[in-house]
Amino acid sequence: MSLGGDDGYGGDYGQDPIRSGGASSGGHLTRTRLPEGDDDPFGPPRRGGGRAGRPSRNLVTVVGVVVLLIAAIAFANRGSGDSSSDSGSDDGSGPSASSRATAPTGERPVEGKDGVTGIASGFAKTEQGAQSAAANYAVALGSADMFKTTGRRQIVNAIYAPDAATARLKRLDKAFSGDKILSNAGLDSSGNPPDGMTFVSRTNPVGTKVETFKGDTARIAVWQSLLFGIAGEGSTRPVSESWHTDTFELQWIKGDWKVTKYTQKDGPAPVGRDQAAASAEDMANAVEGFGGFTYAR
Repeated sequence: MSLGGDDGYGGDYGQDPIRSGGASSGGHLTRTRLPEGDDDPFGPPRRGGGRAGRPSRNLVTVVGVVVLLIAAIAFANRGSGDSSSDSGSDDGSGPSASSRATAPTGERPVEGKDGVTGIASGFAKTEQGAQSAAANYAVALGSADMFKTTGRRQIVNAIYAPDAATARLKRLDKAFSGDKILSNAGLDSSGNPPDGMTFVSRTNPVGTKVETFKGDTARIAVWQSLLFGIAGEGSTRPVSESWHTDTFELQWIKGDWKVTKYTQKDGPAPVGRDQAAASAEDMANAVEGFGGFTYAR
C-alpha cells in the first residue's frame, strides 16, 4: 500500500512594502513607498528591516519538521517494493492479490470457530476465503487428534461435506483399526504415546495457491511442513520434519467451504540446514508451550 500526497514544498515569507533608495546629494535618504505587489521582477529581492520582515523561527521549524516527515514517509514507502511490479494497478492490469503467493490480501481473518473442534469457520465466498479454509483444514487433518477415534470423527464431520464425511470416515476408521498406523507412529491402540512422552503431529502451512475457482467450487493447494514423532527421553521415533502439498476440492455448502476431496503428495522440500537438533525435553516443551494459529490468506 502506498500513501499519496503532494511532493511540493512551500514557504510563507513576510514582505516589507518599504524599499530603500540611494543617497541624495543632500545626504538624506529618500524612501519610496511602492504599491503592494509592485516588486521589480528584475531587481534584488527585498529584505525587511525588522522582526516582522523575517520568517518566523517557529514557522521555519515547523516547515523543517514537515519536510523531514514527508521524506521519511516517502523512504518507508519505497522500502515496500516497486508498485509497478509488486502490486495490482487500479485498472486491474497488475497481478491480483490471490496470484501472489503468501502476499497479504487485506481480508480480515474469520472470527467463527466450530463449537466442538475449535477449527476456524465462516470463511468468505472468495478465492481468499477458500485459501484460508484450505490452510486451516490442512492443520486440522495433520493434527495429533486425527490419531484418536473421537477427535478424528469430530474433525472430519466439521470440515467435510456431509456425504463426503461419511465415506471418508469409513476409510479412515478401517485404516486405523488395524493398529499398523498407530504402532508405526509409536502409539498404543487408543492413539496415546508411551508414559512420559509427547506425541507430536503439527502442520505448518507455508503458502496456498488457487488452482481453480468457480464460485461454488474451488481447488486449493497448500504447501506445508509437518513435525511428526515422539518427543521424550529414550524415544525411538524422534520428532522430524517433512514437506508436503495438500490439495483440497472445496464446495460452498450452507454458508461455508467444505471439503469434498483431499489428496497429499510429498514436497517440494528445501535443503536442510546444518543445525543442531533440539533435545527431547526442549522439543516436548516447545510443542506444549507454543500454540497454533488461525490461518488467513
